[in-house]
Amino acid sequence: MVVTGVGAVTPLGNDAETFWTNLTAGKSGAAAIQQFDPSEFAVHFACELKDFDPTNWIEHRKARKLDRFAQMIVAAARMAEADSGFEIEPETDRVGVSVATGIGGLKSFQDCYDQLLERGPDRVNPFSIPAIIPNMGAAWVSMELGTRGPLWSECTACAASNMAIGQALDDIRLGRADVMLAGGTEAGITKVGIGGFGAMRALSRRNDDPESASRPFDAERDGFVMGEAGAIVVLEELEHARARDAKIYAELGGYGISSDAQHITEPDPTGVHPARAMRMAMDDAGVGPEDIDYINAHGTSTPIGDASETRVIKNALGEEKARKTPVSSTKGATGHCLGASGAIEAITSIFATQRDIVPPTINYEYPDPECDLDYIPNESREWKTDVALSNNFGFGGHNACLVIKKFEG
Repeated sequence: MVVTGVGAVTPLGNDAETFWTNLTAGKSGAAAIQQFDPSEFAVHFACELKDFDPTNWIEHRKARKLDRFAQMIVAAARMAEADSGFEIEPETDRVGVSVATGIGGLKSFQDCYDQLLERGPDRVNPFSIPAIIPNMGAAWVSMELGTRGPLWSECTACAASNMAIGQALDDIRLGRADVMLAGGTEAGITKVGIGGFGAMRALSRRNDDPESASRPFDAERDGFVMGEAGAIVVLEELEHARARDAKIYAELGGYGISSDAQHITEPDPTGVHPARAMRMAMDDAGVGPEDIDYINAHGTSTPIGDASETRVIKNALGEEKARKTPVSSTKGATGHCLGASGAIEAITSIFATQRDIVPPTINYEYPDPECDLDYIPNESREWKTDVALSNNFGFGGHNACLVIKKFEG
């Protein structure tokens, strides 16, 4: 199974190439929140999109009906379709969509509630429910592009995008589709999003220095930075791609999933169950620990989570191999984009294998004894990368891992 197109809107740029350029340059997407006045909140910053105009991708009157999370994924899908060179025929039933989100239309939910309180039930926007429900990101991609194949909407917190891509892989394997657009989207930078995660003490409170606030694996990390993004990859079976002479970015080797059955927010302290997802992905791809060249970590910049993932990687690869394998978290730059994380990190891993460059973990200054691997501090590295792993772990114990392989032709 191969990747023939990519599309993304991210805090580091509103297309995949700009995102990659800024990511590998070590830039941060964090800044003061612009979407609302955060002065009354404990956290005043986030990793927002810059200069994103949905009407570049969606007709103006229609765009007003979509929540921001759906607008972003439609934009990413149109970019990915164009990048792939694959023209979707009208009403085709051989092209499918698998789009994840962790929360869905949070801004629309908040607006609906505010209207209810301020103006009464008769004045609630009739488009509120279709804007709120999490499946509408996938649904709008399907409606806008005209696909009639499998249509999925995974909602498994921060593991959702990896599961969406894994589901798309299986749909092609099982003969349900020839082409799948798969990815994720999240627009949680709202009053209720920042307020809710802030109340959990999950967010960094470095209001005086937003750009250095997200610092995965660093000893002074104090929580994640909220991000937003939409990203999609186009997947095809190899012979289908060759038949139309498509450019090929990488091979999607396999995926693995597991559950912690542990806690609503805290990860499995042993690392056994997330490591099982990593090993399952390697088995599915026909590779072993010795073949892994790079790991794009979940690495959220939380004290418990990053230490736990270090144990997970050692468990999955073995202590000796884990210490030799470069690991980075791109959330230092993008923030934590929740249900969209896996999609933008899959694109990161795809480019890493295609270009033999691994991106840095920015803001890494102070080593943590519990996090003792090679985290590619602060600067990108030229590194032969034939096989990459991409981890994502979600609240409630959802674990998912993808294997991305260099395409050898």
